[in-house]
Amino acid sequence: MFKYNCLNPIAKVGLDGFNKNFVACEDFSNADCVLVRSAKMHDMELHDNLMAIARAGAGVNNIPLDKCAEKGVVVFNTPGANANGVKELVLAGMLYASRGIVDGINWINSEKDDPDVAKAAEKQKKQYAGSEISGKKLGVIGLGAIGIKVANAAVNLGMEVYGYDPYISVDAAWNLSRAIKHVLNVEVIYANCDYITIHVPLLDSTRHMINKESIKLMKDSAILLNFARDELVDEESVVAALKVGKIKKYVSDFPNPTTAGQEGCIVTPHLGASTAESEDNCAVMAVKELQDYMENGNIKNSVNFPKIDMGVCDKQGRVLILHENKANMITKFASYFGDAGINIAEMNNKSKGNNAVSVFDLDTPSTEDIIEKINAVPGVYKVRVVK
Repeated sequence: MFKYNCLNPIAKVGLDGFNKNFVACEDFSNADCVLVRSAKMHDMELHDNLMAIARAGAGVNNIPLDKCAEKGVVVFNTPGANANGVKELVLAGMLYASRGIVDGINWINSEKDDPDVAKAAEKQKKQYAGSEISGKKLGVIGLGAIGIKVANAAVNLGMEVYGYDPYISVDAAWNLSRAIKHVLNVEVIYANCDYITIHVPLLDSTRHMINKESIKLMKDSAILLNFARDELVDEESVVAALKVGKIKKYVSDFPNPTTAGQEGCIVTPHLGASTAESEDNCAVMAVKELQDYMENGNIKNSVNFPKIDMGVCDKQGRVLILHENKANMITKFASYFGDAGINIAEMNNKSKGNNAVSVFDLDTPSTEDIIEKINAVPGVYKVRVVK
């Protein structure tokens, strides 16, 4: 029986996916696995019995990934589960920034006591006239699950779309419309596009990728959209650019004192994935990932360990080892089974950066003595007897 804990409310449709081998646990310190959305885990103690964390969403900045890896805790996310919800809000953001919708609504609300507001609106509406997005150029930086959906949708709306992603996956490339111009230098997007939207993860290399220097390269009428991560954009530089008319609008899903109430800024209260459908999709995917890992040792959509899939074990035993990615580890593990007369029916090893996972399917169940020996090998994070 596995105990799971929810650090945030998780959609019932997801939790209902747990089978009879899982039971809810109110105490985080007693949980074998955890579901989380926005709760910050960096200062939380990771107890020894914790085996996995699933983030019901894509971003994992609230989870200490390296610390988890060293404790043998596999961290999952749910890429693509909320992609459509974010895509729709990005499209709405482009329309809001182009048509004077927000200012127009605010004016109507300010005139609510005027019995002739309809007549006044006919005179006032020219103040909120905007432009259409059809025929305009959109630059999409980052062609992952969300970026692809935004790019394809924009093509269907009649926009000329440029895409930039030096790390685009094969699967992503297949899903990208042929009408999208794939550029090799992001500066092409800065220099040519009327709208620029960012869809990349927050890394040291991407932090403040939109800054004073990149803004200088943009068209004076550019509209910048950020529905990915707040720290991708140097917002002090954005506000300064708005004040001198260097860019036209900044649309963000991340409220903070720098942009709230600023002329030219349209800020939403982190609504990107706040749809019933997105929350359900994320919860369902997160539960499936946890269940497959806890029961079978399979890893899919982990951000700190590699993907590995051995299916359901049909042998007498399965041992999973999370360890550092360095030479001779597999040889050491295998020797312990061999010395005990246990035949390895099948094995697999995968690595990702500094971390690796090895799975051994055995013709005879492993023993406590073998597990203790493997645990004592320098560089081993955690050993799990899956079966």
